[in-house]
Amino acid sequence: MTDRYTPADDRYEAGGAVYRKAGSSGLRLPALSLGLWQNFGATTPFETQRAILTRALDLGITHFDLANNYGPPYGAAEDGFGRHLERDLMPYRDELVISTKAGYDMWPGPYGDGGSRKYLFASLDQSLRRMGLDHVDVFYHHRPDPETPLDETMGALADIVRSGRARYAAISNYSPEQTAAAAATIAGLGSSLLLHQPRYSMLDRRVEDGLLDVVGRLGMGMVVFSPLAQGLLTDRYLDGVPSGSRATHSRYLRSADITDAKVAIARDLDAIARRRGQTLAQLALQWVLRDERVTSAIVGASSVAQLESNVAALEAAPLDDAVLAEIDAVLARADAGRA
Repeated sequence: MTDRYTPADDRYEAGGAVYRKAGSSGLRLPALSLGLWQNFGATTPFETQRAILTRALDLGITHFDLANNYGPPYGAAEDGFGRHLERDLMPYRDELVISTKAGYDMWPGPYGDGGSRKYLFASLDQSLRRMGLDHVDVFYHHRPDPETPLDETMGALADIVRSGRARYAAISNYSPEQTAAAAATIAGLGSSLLLHQPRYSMLDRRVEDGLLDVVGRLGMGMVVFSPLAQGLLTDRYLDGVPSGSRATHSRYLRSADITDAKVAIARDLDAIARRRGQTLAQLALQWVLRDERVTSAIVGASSVAQLESNVAALEAAPLDDAVLAEIDAVLARADAGRA
């Protein structure tokens, strides 16, 4: 490989160049961020990854979201992203927001999981080595740890920011009550939380049960993951489970998760999207971004074409009250089915 990537001159006028403030902070993130949770492990060819990453920046997507255990195997996404930084992206490092996380199992023994100070510092130092960086922009505690005092975890995040290893601290998968407690604890230590990263989609609306209100009240931003419900809110499963799809091999989405009821909901939503001249995935992305408290939605991509299709959601006509009411009626049936 000898050709060096040069980003598009018009990348900040491109389709993905829509930026929203992260809560009350001075940081703006793209409305769509690129997640490296899947499709960036050791099983995905380097050139495929490269094409997606560089096209993302060409489209104005400046935020890349990782975690210590993204792969497979664990650490592979960060290791690969480090190679892409060295190969193409490092000259543009100051145009990027790079985030990573620690909180789930990463290595054997009692110090490779949870929320202890030892684990969080050790994990971030490993992440920085894998990526070839001296700091990340955002460092998340990936999940609450009931075995570790909250002041220890928040103290570690505050000190990580003070040490220069991260510019901002953040949390993921915390409940509304845990979020409020974490924010108060780290504030007492002279620091703050920039972001909360929860799961949010048309098929998983738990953030509406208090978390959005807490985040808004605290002045935090919200970056949501799985806005397409692991592919359920795309056209991929409208006619069954195709061979080789994620549901046939992923630990996060199984064929049993694709129930007749969910497929019926997806088909109804797809009909709404088609009448609007867009895909179901584009409608689903617009929907999670309809609330101004949602700073960004993280999308994955297995191809450049898929990434470009997702970005087109930002150029669609706004969701008016009539469309939102129609969507709510469909989702009410989904809620009734879970009752």
